[in-house]
Amino acid sequence: MDTCNDFDPARDAETPLFCARLTPHRSLTRGGFLALMGFVTLVSFLAGLAFLLMGAWPVFGFFGLDVLIIYWAFRQNFRSAAATEDIFVTPYEIRVRRVSHRGHIAEWTLNPLWVRLERIEDDEFGIEKLYLVSRGRRFSIASFLGPDEKASFAKALLAALHAAKRGPSYHHIA
Repeated sequence: MDTCNDFDPARDAETPLFCARLTPHRSLTRGGFLALMGFVTLVSFLAGLAFLLMGAWPVFGFFGLDVLIIYWAFRQNFRSAAATEDIFVTPYEIRVRRVSHRGHIAEWTLNPLWVRLERIEDDEFGIEKLYLVSRGRRFSIASFLGPDEKASFAKALLAALHAAKRGPSYHHIA
């Protein structure tokens, strides 16, 4: 007898039908950030130096303040990129684990038999929101994704939910 044909409910309960880790998209890499900040600093310094030579010395300080504000805004943006959302579907449960950019963790475990996927769509923009709905409660998911990515994600998740509702399949030797 082959070990693949053995009935093991514990193994089947943990067999993932769907597993995804979602993270916010950031188009600017760390190297790009350093290059951009170098350019902004250089332009601000040269413009501030021109005003300093004309006798308008307070303007030089405001150009430095602009660089600090831009740096702070990008640092906040990079900090928010640390957020993640994990969605794990097995035949017996759906687990959603959300970690905020501050490290706060929220977890939900749902029964796939009672869960449905709800989409909020706009005719012009596509899918705006995705929710897992179970027993009257709605859990927002995939908020990091754009409309096209949400459509692809929803299709894959819906297929996994249907597979979970069918239950595990066992292969019998004939």
